[in-house]
Amino acid sequence: MSLTKPARIFAAICLFLALITTALYWPVTHHPFILYDDEQYIVLNQHVTTGLGWNNFVWTFTSNEAANWHPLTWLSHQLDCQLFGLNADGHHLANLILHVANTLLVFIFLRSATGAVWRSACVAALFAWHPLHVESVAWASERKDTLSTFFFMLTLMAYLRFAQFAQTQNQKSKIYYGLALTLFAFGLMSKPMVVTLPFVLLLLDFWPLNRMTAPPAPAYGRLLLEKVPFFALAMAGSVVTYLVQTGAGASWDAPVNERLANAVIAYARYVAKIFWPADLAIVYSHPEHWPTALGLGAAGVLLVWTILCLRRWQRQPYLTIGWFWFLGTLVPTIGIVQVGAQSMADRYSYIPSIGFFIALVWGLADWGEAKPSAKKYLPLVGGGALAGCLLMTSIQIGYWRDNIRLFRHAVEVTQDNFIAANCLGKAYEKTGDNAHALFLYRETVRLAPRFPQGQFNYALALLAYGQTAEALEHLQAAAALEPHNPDIQFDLGIYFSQQSSWTNAATCFSNSLAVRPDFAPAQHNYACALANLGQFAAAAVHYREALRLQPDFADAKKQLSRLLVNHPELK
Repeated sequence: MSLTKPARIFAAICLFLALITTALYWPVTHHPFILYDDEQYIVLNQHVTTGLGWNNFVWTFTSNEAANWHPLTWLSHQLDCQLFGLNADGHHLANLILHVANTLLVFIFLRSATGAVWRSACVAALFAWHPLHVESVAWASERKDTLSTFFFMLTLMAYLRFAQFAQTQNQKSKIYYGLALTLFAFGLMSKPMVVTLPFVLLLLDFWPLNRMTAPPAPAYGRLLLEKVPFFALAMAGSVVTYLVQTGAGASWDAPVNERLANAVIAYARYVAKIFWPADLAIVYSHPEHWPTALGLGAAGVLLVWTILCLRRWQRQPYLTIGWFWFLGTLVPTIGIVQVGAQSMADRYSYIPSIGFFIALVWGLADWGEAKPSAKKYLPLVGGGALAGCLLMTSIQIGYWRDNIRLFRHAVEVTQDNFIAANCLGKAYEKTGDNAHALFLYRETVRLAPRFPQGQFNYALALLAYGQTAEALEHLQAAAALEPHNPDIQFDLGIYFSQQSSWTNAATCFSNSLAVRPDFAPAQHNYACALANLGQFAAAAVHYREALRLQPDFADAKKQLSRLLVNHPELK
């Protein structure tokens, strides 16, 4: 049976979006892992690299690794390792597939909800090809972005079907309601940023679903009651996230006025980068203080635009809905509750930008309808904008080809970016350029003396150059700033071991194991320190634990054998 013309157009648009997006992002499938989060999330995480399994499955639901609770994201990384091992190509390919799927879901949802084919296609194309979204796709660790958005859009699709069947009181509405609730739970288990989804559902009730006015229109109270289970899930997700992030020490205790200033300025910066996506960087370090005039100016612009959208609510509801979608879905990451050292991040715009694109595309299209003389130029303007996105995105993808290129670009386009400087130093260190690495680590410490990872890397670089006294100073600074970091405590213990300061070494290795008990090298070195302190029985216990965790640990076997020869009573 041949397809109708609308069906053929729909299928052609889907195919076009999928093919162009795949071709655009295909280079990322040949990019390496990067030195920012990828090691913690994938490369050095034994619960991930060992693939799917019962123990790893349990860990995904009980771990607060990376200061987040997102078990489905961990499971997706485990599946990648099961399929591709540590071949980065496969991990990036999975991200690309999810991004293409999200693009199609944006188009299908908007077209189903509004009936507008070409406007929906344009929003989907902007979502697929905008340079701000490169970070979410090209960064393996940002699987949580693409995966959570996949469930976010599926939830909207299920909610759309629920609303359609509820209009006719069809019993299928209950099935789709339950499906929407389940998919939302999956989204929360992928990335907690989707807690704002119930707010988006309320916006959709106004437009395009028109549930407030279309007969039979349910009362406002009933529409709110429908959302109670969604808000309950969102609240539970927020509480879990807060507990995990504060427990992991990921929250910054910045003054409220500074957080509010950063929030309004970040909103303005996101809008600016949507229109002019220049100087994009993997990380934008927090300046800790913004000029008061800048904060007030940004707040004024946001307020004026919000008022203008509200005033046009009756005639152009999509402006209000799109703008509040953008504002609302950014709230969890806008910095009011500051988590991490970034002032903003390109990846945070992945879902919020959809609302902005809706307001922009529908607004321009309606403007063209009202001015027939200008309407003929809209395809030219739209095509030029999309072509510009393709070009800029292609350039931005190129920065992700290797670590040096990526972090050097971030240092060049931002100011006082101590996080990028630290990562660039690590990238040079990996290539054997220790002199360049030392310089960048020193610069990192100068810019941010309270950044523990910078102090730690600078200390190790100093040790490599034999500057042990200065290295100890920075190792101790790192340990004081982040006392629960197992790697810092471990390396500080190694330093004390080299100085035969066994009591201090034992304390550091014990601190490391308190956080990461499955850290076989720490078990082994703790055993060595205990043996040198004459605590032979305890040393034997930790040598055996190191071998249980890592059966091919040759040095642990050798040391345990020697200990048992000298102390046969421990056998």
